[in-house]
Amino acid sequence: LARLGLLVVVVGLVVCFLLLVGVRCSARGLAIWRARQRSVPIVLGSATPSLESWHAAETGRYKRVELASRAVAATLPKVRPVDVRREKLQHGLSEHLLRAVEVRLQKGEQSLIFLNRRGYAPVLSCPSCGWVSRCPHCTANMVLHLADRRLRCHHCSFEAGIPLACPDCGDQDIQPFGRGTQRLEETLAERFPTARVLRVDRDAARTRSQWDALLEQIGNGEADILVGTQMMAKGHDFPKLTFVGVLNADSSLFAADFRAPERLFQQLMQVGGRAGRGELPGEVMVQTQYPDHPLYQCLARHDFQRYAALQLEERKQARFPPFAANALLCATADEVGTALDWLKAARAEALPYAQAFGVMVFDPVPMRMVRLARRERAQLLVEAPARPALQAFLSAWSERLWALKPPRELRWHLDVDPAEV
Repeated sequence: LARLGLLVVVVGLVVCFLLLVGVRCSARGLAIWRARQRSVPIVLGSATPSLESWHAAETGRYKRVELASRAVAATLPKVRPVDVRREKLQHGLSEHLLRAVEVRLQKGEQSLIFLNRRGYAPVLSCPSCGWVSRCPHCTANMVLHLADRRLRCHHCSFEAGIPLACPDCGDQDIQPFGRGTQRLEETLAERFPTARVLRVDRDAARTRSQWDALLEQIGNGEADILVGTQMMAKGHDFPKLTFVGVLNADSSLFAADFRAPERLFQQLMQVGGRAGRGELPGEVMVQTQYPDHPLYQCLARHDFQRYAALQLEERKQARFPPFAANALLCATADEVGTALDWLKAARAEALPYAQAFGVMVFDPVPMRMVRLARRERAQLLVEAPARPALQAFLSAWSERLWALKPPRELRWHLDVDPAEV
């Protein structure tokens, strides 16, 4: 653009703008660099900014501009964690949540039950011998999609038919464990037989026309209860939607990735924001076994600042970003041993530069999900106290990496500021 005057990133979340296929880059980071290059302002707009952006605003690198009120709704929705530790759930649904849905049905309002898990059940299993429906190409289970009568891997898209009996022991009593959106849709339809239950996930909206048809159906009030995944979390405005119930949120509280709680808070804030966007008041219920957890307490108060402060203090103690700068060298091969051997050689090339730049180079390890689409993966983490030290180290080290001759089947890439570690 010849007369570029302003750049706007509508949702300033890092993960929304990562390109991981083909040319790997961060579109958000590229926009920030472009604004600096052209000496023009950039707006990173988000109701739940990344902790890196928040820290930059707190330390004066960014300027923070706050919108204190919603565009239409007078008040924010009431958020309530629902303690399910001593409650008998009905197919994963608490009585509190079911009563809230029934109240909305009586008022002619819409409800959204949020479960970020597609399919009917996460796994099919044999209780006799312990067989589970594992993907032959990934370190993951195949998900039961009962509507299509298929087992499907959500990582590599491998599909198989549903076996009539256990492939290992022959027992015909194989059972689905857990629940996805298809099973939740079935459960709600049985509980509320006169209600119009509509599932909104990637299986129901595989094309743009299907997605537009679903949105039109919801907007016209032709659905009473919505069952949705993260597709429904942000960017939608349905005035009659006044209740949001969230299931299975606890699974991200204690995940191995240090960014998982941040992403959970952002997701819950976004999906909760679908309730009460018009003149009708909204309510959000989050089923949890940890109702006193700081994340849920801050969520109930809509207190992003407090939760950001708690998370930043934890990261400061652990030397996680934004109090350190990370890079991740990843390698994939037919066998994980090949990837690990190459990463060990890469680490040996890094050690002479690491001491000079004050950088820590960790040992190579297999990734948490080792096998993906018939390829096995390993990684090596680099940690620097600050960005300049990391960039100087990577400039020197990358020349040595290109000089290393990898095995023919090996592929590698280097991620700066990796989204997952």
